[in-house]
Amino acid sequence: MRSTFSGIEISKRSLFTQQAALTTTGHNIANANTKGYSRQVVNMVASIPIEYPGLSRSNVPGQMGQGVEFESITRVRESFLDNQFHNENKNLGDWTVRKDTLEKLEAIINEPSDTGIRQTIEGFWNAWQELSKSPENTTARVLVKERALALTDAFNQTSRQLSDLSGDLTENVEVKVKQTNQYLSQISHLNEEIYRIEGLGDSANDLRDQRDLLMDDLSEIINISYTEDASGYNVKMGNIQLVTGKEQNTTFTRASLEAAAGTELNSGEVYGMIQSRDYYVSNYQFQLNNMIKTLVQGDMQVALPKGMVVPAGTTLTIANPDGTTTQQAFNGSLAQRTLGPNTNVVVKGFNGLHELGYASSSPLKVGIPFFTLKQGATDFDASSITVNPDIANDVSNISSSSRTFIDTDGVEKVVKGNNDMALLLASVRNTKVNFDPSATGKPILTGGTFDEFFRSIVGELGVQSQEATRQAKNQQILVDQVDSRRQSVSGVSLDEEMASMIKFQHAYNAAARVMTTFDETLDKVINSMGVVGR
Repeated sequence: MRSTFSGIEISKRSLFTQQAALTTTGHNIANANTKGYSRQVVNMVASIPIEYPGLSRSNVPGQMGQGVEFESITRVRESFLDNQFHNENKNLGDWTVRKDTLEKLEAIINEPSDTGIRQTIEGFWNAWQELSKSPENTTARVLVKERALALTDAFNQTSRQLSDLSGDLTENVEVKVKQTNQYLSQISHLNEEIYRIEGLGDSANDLRDQRDLLMDDLSEIINISYTEDASGYNVKMGNIQLVTGKEQNTTFTRASLEAAAGTELNSGEVYGMIQSRDYYVSNYQFQLNNMIKTLVQGDMQVALPKGMVVPAGTTLTIANPDGTTTQQAFNGSLAQRTLGPNTNVVVKGFNGLHELGYASSSPLKVGIPFFTLKQGATDFDASSITVNPDIANDVSNISSSSRTFIDTDGVEKVVKGNNDMALLLASVRNTKVNFDPSATGKPILTGGTFDEFFRSIVGELGVQSQEATRQAKNQQILVDQVDSRRQSVSGVSLDEEMASMIKFQHAYNAAARVMTTFDETLDKVINSMGVVGR
């Protein structure tokens, strides 16, 4: 007689397998909102069938099935989608940082607005225009001084904010370097742990999810690529080997990561920070510094009015019609220093022009530099410019007149009501100058007025910010699209898991019912058979 106990064994295997499937379903449901978790499935296979038992080979056709068992519990994951995600995520990290930096630069420049630098520049030129209308008016002179102080303060503050932003980006690079090293260390440790567990024949699904989540986070910071072998992930940045199995090959410093920028490091948040600091912030610092330097002491051509009296001991650079220049010294009597018509000269910026005028005080006082350097500074830029303390303390030192006369005592005195110099200084606003005399190509505008130069800075910032916003938005769409595809493959769907749970529950109940049936059959065989005739 054939054995009946094999049916109980089949039912037992079914119970164990369906129980494992139910447990895995519960694990999926529990981690439905866990970041980086991949849905797990129980891989069921039919048990190896056997011949019908007997003393000799059975003549019964076919083999007797032995039920079901599960050979593994695996996670559902596609490495192709992971690679796509990493490639898009690194660009998203880069453009997101650039967008944030440019938005901060827009807030610093604060244009167009009623409170930005442009308003202080315009107020400065308007103050000189007002002074030209009433050169003897002390109130107009005070207005010039206050507008000049507001101008220098605005540029000083903007320079400080740009320096602070540059420092913040450097500190953020330091933070990301530490984060990168931590991620690399954790990936190498997970490689070792996964190798140990899977070497025993188990599946380290949850540890693999943790490692992939670290790779996702790392791909946003730096550009990475990886391959997998028996020892785990081998991670690279360009040609730099970062992790090989359980070994962390590279530990970054800020200097080493910055040195790799543009070569092995070509995207990611760190690259975006370095580019933002060394290109965007540095460029706008340079443009503002160049603007200030050109304003204060850059070569500019002006037409001196007929009848202007050049201060004694002054050497003017005369601009000839053929484009050449000649040097001419002015000394001697008032008549010898009085200019004729059409005298075009090249002066050294606003300061050089201001020094050709005369203060309104007595005795006669030649103009002094309008702008000076802060203590300790060696060159004019947005951070070092300030109003000459002699002018800030005494507005009579502001040059507004360009004419003098000899009084009855034979003493040369200034014509206080003359406004020639005030008009010349006000006209600097519309004077075209060369912002790139050395032909470096760095200034945003080679030739133009100061207002045009500043508008070019604002315009470039607006275009760059718009482009960064567009790129960041497009990259976010791409990352979301790839991640959505990953989630459709690896993510947990509660509806699907609930349907699976019901399916496995019914299978478990049916297997239990089969076992009960075999139990009743065996009870009949054991307890009820062979009792006839007792």
